[in-house]
Amino acid sequence: MSVDQLPPSRTSRLVRVSGLVAVIAFVALLVYGVVKQAPDTTIDDALAQNRPVAPPGFDLSVLESGQPGPLATVWERAAQDGQVNLDELRGTPVVVNFWASWCDPCRQEASLLQRGWESARERGVLFVGLDMQDVREDARDFLRQFEQDYPQVRDPTNDTARAWGATGIPETFFISKRGAVVAHVIGALTEQQLTTGIDASLSGKPIGAQFGGEQRPTQ
Repeated sequence: MSVDQLPPSRTSRLVRVSGLVAVIAFVALLVYGVVKQAPDTTIDDALAQNRPVAPPGFDLSVLESGQPGPLATVWERAAQDGQVNLDELRGTPVVVNFWASWCDPCRQEASLLQRGWESARERGVLFVGLDMQDVREDARDFLRQFEQDYPQVRDPTNDTARAWGATGIPETFFISKRGAVVAHVIGALTEQQLTTGIDASLSGKPIGAQFGGEQRPTQ
């Protein structure tokens, strides 16, 4: 029997059920989209409980190798194929800074990061800039303008930032030599936050997540 041959009551019921199924499917699709786009909160949740936590990692192309100085062997070994996997840096404390050339707060902290790097590399702490959602040449112009010479990798999307739980840029993560995040600053760094974050990377003792200055939403 076709739908046209069904009694009016059954036809009406069938239409209502079909409509309900369509609404449920649409809502499920919206929920999936929100969950997929939402940043992961695992890192900050762990730090709130004073627990160091392994980050999601990354495997990204090298933007600039810069001047790693005493850490040249560590960086060159990881970057020799033009890609850097965070796991390849284990054994060395690492500061990962998410940034982009179009981000004004990133400009505000650029000189501070360079000064911090010049001091930290002598203590065995590697800085890695993670340029994201950016034009490659714009990013390189930024590095030249602010004379930043620490190593840089590039993610043309915001996939890495979302996996790490970054809600905007700049954001900075401090990682111990065991490969665990021990501190996180949301927004532009202060000098004190950078200093205490570097110390946490060296000691391996978590100090939690903190809010810094301004930041910009990812695009």
